[in-house]
Amino acid sequence: MQSNILICGVGGQGIVLTSKLIAATAMEHDIPVMSAETIGMAQKGGNVFSFLRLGDDIYCPMFPEKTADIIIGFEPAEAVRMLPYLRDGGQVVVNTHPIMPVTATLSGSDYTGNEMLDYLQRNVENVVLVDGNRAIEEIGSPKVLNMVMLGAAVRNGVLPFSVDDIEDTMKKTVRPQFVELNSKALRYDIK
Repeated sequence: MQSNILICGVGGQGIVLTSKLIAATAMEHDIPVMSAETIGMAQKGGNVFSFLRLGDDIYCPMFPEKTADIIIGFEPAEAVRMLPYLRDGGQVVVNTHPIMPVTATLSGSDYTGNEMLDYLQRNVENVVLVDGNRAIEEIGSPKVLNMVMLGAAVRNGVLPFSVDDIEDTMKKTVRPQFVELNSKALRYDIK
């Protein structure tokens, strides 16, 4: 078994924690794992992405284009930017809520993300749309988008874990006062 996972979005969305939860869950299940993140512009709202490789005979955390089994996109344009890494028949789980890039804000551009979502739906066979804004409003915290996205990805069967597996790892990772909120987000039904 091998699995290549790419998680992408912008700074502050919880991409690094999501990557660490997947890696820790893999280790809990004796699955070899390697990961690498790019987080240089995270504090400025810049793009952030994480490569994860799970399974036997992996020697490098990075993987070539056209080999990702899943892209978990916390922001639509970032999911499109990483699309060259998706293998044929791979899956994209994407948040439908865009985050306006600084360059678009400064230039007065109108970016709604709809064109990116349309592009994904036209060009990817397996796309799961997650209304992240609705989820965080219903759950009551903007800080749980990462758990909503991770739960959606796990429930779609691409990752070799159950929601219970991820939840067990999460309980060991986050502060006790945030466990219930994160569990609710992890189990959120995207409808």
